[in-house]
Amino acid sequence: MTANQRAVPATILLVLTDEQEARNLSWALSTQYECIIVSSAAEALALVGTHPVDVIICDARLEDMSGTQCLFDFRTRQPYAIRFLCGLGTDSSEFADALHVAAVYEYLRKPLFPELVTLSLKRALEYREISREHRQLTHDLSRHQKSKAVAAASNPNQPSLQFDGLFFCSQAMHKICELAKRAATTDLPILIYGETGTGKELLARGIHYHSHRREQIFLAQNCGGVPAELLQSELFGHHRGAYTGALSDRLGLFSAADGGTVLLDEIEDMSVSLQANLLRFLQSGEVKPLGSDKTHYSDVRIIAVTNVPLDQLVEQGNFRQDLYYRLKGLEISIPPLRDRPEDIQLLAEHFAKQFSTSLGKSYAGIGHEALNILQQYPFPGNVRELENEIRRTVALAPSGQPITADRLSDTIINYRIKEPKQPIPTGESGTLKELTENLERSMVISALKRCHGNQSRAAEALGLSRVGLANKIKRYAIDIEIS
Repeated sequence: MTANQRAVPATILLVLTDEQEARNLSWALSTQYECIIVSSAAEALALVGTHPVDVIICDARLEDMSGTQCLFDFRTRQPYAIRFLCGLGTDSSEFADALHVAAVYEYLRKPLFPELVTLSLKRALEYREISREHRQLTHDLSRHQKSKAVAAASNPNQPSLQFDGLFFCSQAMHKICELAKRAATTDLPILIYGETGTGKELLARGIHYHSHRREQIFLAQNCGGVPAELLQSELFGHHRGAYTGALSDRLGLFSAADGGTVLLDEIEDMSVSLQANLLRFLQSGEVKPLGSDKTHYSDVRIIAVTNVPLDQLVEQGNFRQDLYYRLKGLEISIPPLRDRPEDIQLLAEHFAKQFSTSLGKSYAGIGHEALNILQQYPFPGNVRELENEIRRTVALAPSGQPITADRLSDTIINYRIKEPKQPIPTGESGTLKELTENLERSMVISALKRCHGNQSRAAEALGLSRVGLANKIKRYAIDIEIS
């Protein structure tokens, strides 16, 4: 249920040879739908590349092609368009062929009565929406089951944990997911903060599927780049005529997800006026569609997601303080991948196995040098960047061969090459012990800077234990708050 899916009314393509019949039907349907009229299969198929169509109503007999063949060709190009065949109904084999070849939804017997056609259209569009939601839920379930299977087959020497679609072995993510599991047992609104690509939506889905709402629907809405009026309609719905282009009633996400969960992504981009409406909904559960003077109530759990600290926006006056406190019934901050490098190997192997399976390739592992390079890279795009890197590498690597360092992208390899080399003392002054200590201190500071102060990662880069690095930091009085 994205903004693009709901921004315009459904488009009906009428492929009818009787011009008067087409005009009469179009006039009756145009109060709720956008209608396009053509009289031949060639005209209909010429529209495929330029006009997405929700429904096509086609005559069984056209001058240039049979209606069944036209619907079949349309099906191959726009498979999600609902197909109707209409005719006199004198030949039973005609509908049987259409059902088998073109997968028509219904055969409309002529003459076409607008009231009956309208009823069939409404039922068909509702069926398509239910089917879409079913596919999404089936996809989520399949992904969840595959994730469990991959986790079970992961490296036995590296204990892994899982929270729905999230995989990790770091203590930081373990704490985050344990908090999320406890949060799932409540009905508190949740605010999730994290950089782009850290897995905020996956965490939100995990919270939903661990809650008592798991049997109800989970819907997501991106608030970024959506005009305020359209976003208001997406969330609260509208009545016909509420604004220009509102040709029919629309159910908002808060009503559609009654009993379930709604994820509001990029909440920081929501307009100030809509923030007030969201605050009222969080306080009372009231839903008032645009253009309506009546309110109803909906029981929805809100999970808000942002990659911008909302407290900073509150200080700047760009976000309502009362809404911020209402949204952060419980606040969860996901650390970036560079702060939990121990997860890189686990995630890389998970993605490599997953993509190898989907591409029909044999998985042969990831080379030690390649893993070492991946663990040194800071991944500004976080888990999503790592996933894309592994996808590309698996796609290009021959089946049955391990992923080696030379198969990684230039961006990652060049980062390793460009790492600054440590200056070597000239030996012009100072004792050997003093020069050695200066070099050692310089190397420790450089490693901490490269790793943004992460001591575990710096210790690994230096070939030290975590305790060994801590001792050197203490010995040389190094400021660990290095960015």
